[in-house]
Amino acid sequence: MKAIYVEAAGGPEVLKYQDVPDPTPGAGQVLVKVEAAGINFADVYARRGRGTFPSIAGQEAAGVVEALGPDVTTVKVGDRVAYNGAPGAYAEKQVVNAARLVPVPEGLSTKVAAAALLQGMTAHYLATSTYELKAGDTCLVHAAAGGVGLLLCQMAKMRGARVIGTVSSEEKAQAAREAGADEVINYETSDFVEEVKKLTDGKGVDVVYDSVGKTTFLKGFDVLKPFGVMAIYGSASGEPDPIDTALLNAKGCVYVTRANLGTYTATREELVRRSSEVYGWIASGKLNVRIYGEYPLADAAKAHAALEQRETIGKLILVP
Repeated sequence: MKAIYVEAAGGPEVLKYQDVPDPTPGAGQVLVKVEAAGINFADVYARRGRGTFPSIAGQEAAGVVEALGPDVTTVKVGDRVAYNGAPGAYAEKQVVNAARLVPVPEGLSTKVAAAALLQGMTAHYLATSTYELKAGDTCLVHAAAGGVGLLLCQMAKMRGARVIGTVSSEEKAQAAREAGADEVINYETSDFVEEVKKLTDGKGVDVVYDSVGKTTFLKGFDVLKPFGVMAIYGSASGEPDPIDTALLNAKGCVYVTRANLGTYTATREELVRRSSEVYGWIASGKLNVRIYGEYPLADAAKAHAALEQRETIGKLILVP
C-alpha cells in the first residue's frame, strides 16, 4: 500500500509518499481502509521532532472496516468508523485498536468525519469541561479561523457566550464572524490586549483559549478577569516561557491549565460521549465543519507547508 513515511525529523520535505507493507490486525485490532485522513498541528509537531522515527505520519482518519483481528466484537466488516490518536493515519490502510473507533453516523461523509473528530472534540472539551461556558460569559479565542477555532466559536455561541476572536487577516476575520464571533481582532495590525480591554470596558474575559503559545501566552493574562482561566491547548508559535506562580496572584488569582485531548477522551465513555455530541451537532446542522482543502495523499508535504505558513482557514484533509 501507499503511505506517507517519515525517516527523521524535519520540514515538510521529510514526508515521503512510498510503498510500505500492508498491515495485519492483531488481537483487539481492526484493519481500516482509509477514505480521509485529518491534518492537525499535532502532526506538524510530531514531524518536527516530537514523533517517533521512522514512522508513518498522521493520527486521525475515517474509513471502512476491511478486516477484524481476533476478539473484536464491537464492529463488523463494512462499518464506517473514525478515530484519532492512532499513529499511522496518512496511509491507504491502517490497523487501529477497536476500542478507539467511533461510528460515523448515517448522513455524515467520512471526509467530514475525519475533518471533525480531533478538532471537534478539542473544541468540545474546551467549551464544556476545561471552562464550562455559560450565558453571560466572555471568551477570547486565539486563532479563531483555524480548525479548532471555528468550531470553538460556534460551540461558545451555542452555550450563550460572547466570543472575541483573534486572527491574522481580513479573510480569516470574516470566517470567524461567520462562525459566530461577536468581535474579531487582527493581531497583525492591532494589540489584542488593548482591543480586548476596549471591547470589555476594562473588565476582561472569563477564559482565554490559546493554541498559539509563545507569542500570545503571557499577554493573555492581561485580559483575564479575576479568577479567570488561561486554557492553553497548543503552541503553534512555540512553547510558552515558564511562569512564576506569583504572576497568577498578581493578575487576580487566575488559573492556568495545559489541556490535551488524550486526557479528556482517556476512557471509552468519554470518547463516545464527546464524539457523539460533535457528530450529532453536525448532522443536525447546528455545527458547520469548514474543509479548506482536500489534498491527495501524495501531496502531504504541500498540505503541511500550507498549514505552517498560516495559509489555511478551517481544516485540511488527505484523500488516499
